[in-house]
Amino acid sequence: MTAPKLVRADRNVGSPHIPTGNPLVDAVGPASYADRAEVPDLTAHGIAKIVPLRAAPGFFIAEGDPDPRGLAVRACDGVIAGRIVEVWIDRSEPQVRYYEVQLINGGRTVLLPVPFVQWPNFGLTKTDHVLVKSITAAQFADVPGIKDAGQITLREEDRISAYYAGGHLYATPARSQPII
Repeated sequence: MTAPKLVRADRNVGSPHIPTGNPLVDAVGPASYADRAEVPDLTAHGIAKIVPLRAAPGFFIAEGDPDPRGLAVRACDGVIAGRIVEVWIDRSEPQVRYYEVQLINGGRTVLLPVPFVQWPNFGLTKTDHVLVKSITAAQFADVPGIKDAGQITLREEDRISAYYAGGHLYATPARSQPII
């Protein structure tokens, strides 16, 4: 891991540190992450635990449950960042962990951790999008990628989650200011 890019907010001992570059990737504050191993988490059977649904025979979205594939992803600025094209599941604890999002501007795909997604009117009406309040549509372009399209490593998981978490404080200048 490279050293975090940070400086003290002022010269006083105990003052907070602030990022000096892109705060979502500088590993400071809510965007910090552990430098875990570049290996996937494994099931008790020794296979990658978190994989796309396309790579997990026998797993499926249950009838009656919402299938997010095809839904637009609306960012905190109200702009559509992309569309969900795949669901990533945890084979050990059958649940959805990530949505794979095809970005509108550039065609790259990125992973979106499920806890950062809000479903508007969930259960009340059918929706055409999900909401991500942590980052702007433009910031989706810099979400850390994965090396293997069929699995995710422990370090990649931490970096991706830290990126979205950092957005809650750093996505817009107004978020990092005191609320009084």
